Amino acid sequence: MKTSLNIGGKLLDLSDPVVMGILNVTPDSFHSGSRVLNNNDLLKMATKMLNDGAAIIDIGGHSTRPGSEKVDLEMEINRVAPAINSVMKEFPDAVLSIDTFHSDVARVAIDNGASIINDISGGTIDNEMFQTVSELKVPYIMGHIQGNFYTMMDETNYSNLMTDLINHFANSIQLLKTLGVHDIVVDPCFGFSKTIDQNFTILKNLAYFTNLEMPILVGLSRKSMIYKFLEISPEEALNGTTVLNTIALVNGASILRVHDVKEAVDAIMLFQKTCN
Repeated sequence: MKTSLNIGGKLLDLSDPVVMGILNVTPDSFHSGSRVLNNNDLLKMATKMLNDGAAIIDIGGHSTRPGSEKVDLEMEINRVAPAINSVMKEFPDAVLSIDTFHSDVARVAIDNGASIINDISGGTIDNEMFQTVSELKVPYIMGHIQGNFYTMMDETNYSNLMTDLINHFANSIQLLKTLGVHDIVVDPCFGFSKTIDQNFTILKNLAYFTNLEMPILVGLSRKSMIYKFLEISPEEALNGTTVLNTIALVNGASILRVHDVKEAVDAIMLFQKTCN
């Protein structure tokens, strides 16, 4: 299992699980607590995440929730580039990832100080993404969806859910390696082209992804698999998030992508104390 990522010549150690904080510069992300619409709020939230123990901050300018607004490239770039630049000026040692499925946005984000590309589509929406990652020589978080963000919840059919996912990642990892990309993280993308039951099947079988020998990222934070199943709102789903994050840690997760950093860091500390 790969246990580090090369961040501009420095290694980000993943031998112990780490937390990625979600910072959305969008007006319509599904969880209102993750949205920032001005620079003061941006820096306040980034400061809190870093103080609470986030190893990575994930900045996104395009909501990917079902029914979200369509955002053109120019708008997405105009949202994320200043945000990344501002955080890096305040925290020059921070590790930022860009949450995008557009290679052009990824390129601008890296130019402005981001260090990681987080592509929830796994290169299936923008066929230039893999080549861009190769050229930029940055770590790549590879997600999975079927279709696109406007059709994905109608595309939840699989021959065999876990086999299809493993094959998707294995084939893409091999292609990326031929392009010289070796810092790869696997994200099964809970909630994207998956039903609630399929999400729980993936979580139950998350350890299968360790066979890919790449770190595993899980993004379970306040997802519909929690709040719809429990018949609550996303704002009430923190406790459920912590429960599922703990199960993910038991099953091999290396990175927890969350809205609530401190609670995830606490979960990791308790998990490690129990297991060591």
